[in-house]
Amino acid sequence: MKNDVWKYLSFMLALVLSVFVMSTALLYLQVQTPVYQPCNGTHFVITVNSTNDTFLKARVAELEAAIRAVEMERKRVNASNTTIAVVPIFGIIDEETALSVVPTLEKVAKDGSIGGVLLWIESPGGDVGAVRDIYNEVVTLKALKPVVAYTGGLAASGGYYIAVGSDEIVADPLAEVGSIGVLYVHYNYAKNYAMNGINVTVFKTGKHKDMGAEWRALTPDERQIISNMINTYFNAFLQAVSMGRNMTVNETRKYANGLTWFAVNVNGTLVDRTGNFKTALAELERLMGVRSAEIKVLQSPVSSYSIGTFGYMYLDPRYLGR
Repeated sequence: MKNDVWKYLSFMLALVLSVFVMSTALLYLQVQTPVYQPCNGTHFVITVNSTNDTFLKARVAELEAAIRAVEMERKRVNASNTTIAVVPIFGIIDEETALSVVPTLEKVAKDGSIGGVLLWIESPGGDVGAVRDIYNEVVTLKALKPVVAYTGGLAASGGYYIAVGSDEIVADPLAEVGSIGVLYVHYNYAKNYAMNGINVTVFKTGKHKDMGAEWRALTPDERQIISNMINTYFNAFLQAVSMGRNMTVNETRKYANGLTWFAVNVNGTLVDRTGNFKTALAELERLMGVRSAEIKVLQSPVSSYSIGTFGYMYLDPRYLGR
């Protein structure tokens, strides 16, 4: 039985990898070189030209359908398990969060007594690496057991990124969801250094080695490099939402302006159902095929957070500096 489970998991991971490869190829074909346009000297808008590739779109759709077929079988197999694990993901998501949540999800995946997982997300997002680590683990877990994401207040940016890896998303009607986008922050303290008589001498092996450092401005080349990086992370976010919410990339783009929405206004698109924590539990029980499941709440990590002077983030900008 144990060998069958891991064969099943390997098959599912192969399908997920195939979708990722095909969708990434599609995104690169769709996205031409980004145009970097200054708006007011400090903010920039990235515009992207898109084209369509019918074959790749069809192939991605076929692979997604195969994944969903496997997941339907997974739910039938696991219907006899009657314990729900509640995994809280609270606050800004950083490496410490991932260090706690990822192993927790791995243990839950191997625990035969747990038939379903409720991700309780109350987060404005966080670091790209930590968010993607948790998201990938959620997708892997979903190959074995039903997963429902719930938020009572906020699942924004990276918090929402993680949520779309689940089977369904349940949110309080007035919870804020979305903020689909990527943020890069660069502080240029060169004038402050000069005013305070601080001279910075840098020894580096390449002209871009100190790119993003606070003691100097970004060069035009570095602005373009960062623009391309942001666009790459943004496309990954778009693809994750498109696959998780069963929407086309163009449909997803309508919600990808960085704003959050009240869940009641995006019910049926960005979320599956509005309600409270009990609503989310009931929905997970339905997916598991059980009633009155035992609830097991797992420990949530508590960590401090600082964005430093620069970084790529799936973070709602309202929470910068908190």
